[in-house]
Amino acid sequence: MSSTNLQKWTASDLAPDGAGAAPRHVAIIMDGNGRWAAARGLPRVEGHRRGVEALRRAVRAAHELGVRHLTLYSFSAENWSRPVEEVSDLMNLLRLFMRRDLAELHKGEVRVKVIGERAGLPSDILGLLEEAEARTRGNSGLQLVVAFNYGGRQEIVSAVRRIAEAVRDGKLAPEAIDVGVVADHLDTANIPDPDLVIRTSGELRISNFLLWQSAYAEFVFLPLHWPDFDKAAFEEALASFSARQRRYGGRTARAGA
Repeated sequence: MSSTNLQKWTASDLAPDGAGAAPRHVAIIMDGNGRWAAARGLPRVEGHRRGVEALRRAVRAAHELGVRHLTLYSFSAENWSRPVEEVSDLMNLLRLFMRRDLAELHKGEVRVKVIGERAGLPSDILGLLEEAEARTRGNSGLQLVVAFNYGGRQEIVSAVRRIAEAVRDGKLAPEAIDVGVVADHLDTANIPDPDLVIRTSGELRISNFLLWQSAYAEFVFLPLHWPDFDKAAFEEALASFSARQRRYGGRTARAGA
């Protein structure tokens, strides 16, 4: 696939259109690249390549639909168990995406935040992730949260460990530990919890993704595979979200969700 066929972002493309009904934070489990490829007799890597194109569409659509935070489950901690060749293909696509698209993201005022375990990552991958964060830190547009080498259980364990260390060192009293303290020690500290979690490919599970943060999120499971995800699919998920009443465990819907 030549670079001329890849859609690019511009600042005007990324300007929000003022849609007020959109959730503040949408998280997406991008599932189905391999099945998309298999259904067409193509190698899995082609499904992953087309998945990168869908990622670009998702970021652009998030801007156009007024979403302020978009979290994408790009690579889970469990994905390392996949065949070595497939993991290598995924790492190469990440390298290509960061090198080719970071400038366009920056131009569009997108702010990149990476969550997940960084210890043990290949040095060049770690460098690219850190460069993306550093280069876009001052931007004021959409916050793109990339969940890479991420697992919800691992994140909570790491948070508990940091809290235990703070108690041990006398910096935190055990009785002061509450929901807010735990949230402040997660990778997503200072990022609002997702209002909506979308999963493609029709699977009805969350696969260790944002376990703490999704406590009161709405879920939409779309039957299409991730490479087919586009603005229309995004709008379908948002329409489903907007039709629901969010009660957060109460008897009446809460305003301003």
